[in-house]
Amino acid sequence: MTKLKIGIVGAGYIGGVHARILARDERVVIAAVHDVAPEPARRLADMCGARIAHSAQEVIESCDAVYIATPNTKHAELAIAAVQAGKHVFCEKPMATSLTEAQAVVEAAGKSDAVFQVGHNRRFAPVYTALKRLLTESHQPHSAHVKMNRGELLHPEWVGDSKITGGFLYETTIHMFDMMRFLFGEVTMLQALGSSHEYPETDDFSILLQFAGGMHATFASSADASWLFPYERVEVFCHHSTITTREMESLVYNQALDGRNIEQSMHQLAKEEKWGYLQEDQSFVDSITRGLPPAVTAEDGYKSVELVESCYRSISTSEAVKF
Repeated sequence: MTKLKIGIVGAGYIGGVHARILARDERVVIAAVHDVAPEPARRLADMCGARIAHSAQEVIESCDAVYIATPNTKHAELAIAAVQAGKHVFCEKPMATSLTEAQAVVEAAGKSDAVFQVGHNRRFAPVYTALKRLLTESHQPHSAHVKMNRGELLHPEWVGDSKITGGFLYETTIHMFDMMRFLFGEVTMLQALGSSHEYPETDDFSILLQFAGGMHATFASSADASWLFPYERVEVFCHHSTITTREMESLVYNQALDGRNIEQSMHQLAKEEKWGYLQEDQSFVDSITRGLPPAVTAEDGYKSVELVESCYRSISTSEAVKF
């Protein structure tokens, strides 16, 4: 069997996560790695037995599929270049950091027969797949409260630089915008309030959302909340029932009025599986080798960018955004 040649552009933390997973997949070989910083590129290449490419374009030209794991503001340009070269693309979130860029990626991906998948890993995390199953099979949601906080924007140094991240909502919070669509359906209205306290950008958000199915949710996201666990939590309120998540560690729910709870724990899983990285990489390779549609499409990537941009717009205009 001819192995799928995969190249990785970006040798930081998330590039390393994907490389370690892919290195164990017998269907693929990591053929090339590129990073603008030579030392991270060397370490990653040594770890997975790949050669060091001198440019992103060299990776694109020499591989069947490309992982884009660069800083956020570089994603769209590289994604379009890889798609136009006819390559399969796994683009880390966010797919883009503006609606104009996101639309350009969607249009390019739509003209290609290759697989394009966006790295919204939480869709694959066992906590959230279990929550989705409950909402689909037994618990009709009425409303929800969601939070996704960071402790600070100091470490690593670049995480507080909006020229690299595109803004706080793009770096961290965009995960939960995608997750709310995954769990609750399309957003029909969004209104946001924001303020700035510690950093030279809006760093604290309170958001109200309404969904096409009729349910509504509140969403809070703070950039300087301290590392008080859990940083990420979803509470869904159903008919005489509540479902809650704690990070990607556990899910607790009840089914009656007697006060008894049922807990599903994912503590024993390795982080790459618990956080969904293993499953999303397997899904990407499955889509290529078995001709399956991608699990997270360019359109999904566009929708999450649209929600982020709508938050910033709602804050600047003090008005709700309707979709």
